[in-house]
Amino acid sequence: QLVEYGGGLVQAGGSLRLSCRASGRTFSTYAMGWFRQAPGKEREFVAGIYWSGGTTYYADSVKGRFAITRNNDQNTVWLQMHSLNPEDTAVYSCAAVRQVTQIATMALPQIYDYWGRGTQVTVSS
Repeated sequence: QLVEYGGGLVQAGGSLRLSCRASGRTFSTYAMGWFRQAPGKEREFVAGIYWSGGTTYYADSVKGRFAITRNNDQNTVWLQMHSLNPEDTAVYSCAAVRQVTQIATMALPQIYDYWGRGTQVTVSS
């Protein structure tokens, strides 16, 4: 089970940190991703991180503004977001995947095994 925390309302230019906590003892065997979906739009990849946390991957739209990290002892993955703008408004969900062949495939939602329900992030102008 994946549960997201930390969503809310923030002004443009502000920062927010999302958390995703996983239940169970096998968290370290899953690569983790963050996705977002805005109203009327398709789900969009945001960031991914490999099992040990040593490799990360970002969508171009968030590169340099967002950072994904994880702590396997805490069964938690975070998404630190800076310089937020109204286009970042969406429901953000974390997802877990056991097998990843190439880092770029983490952008594909269909490869993920488990999903959280999401947390709303709203950026006001």
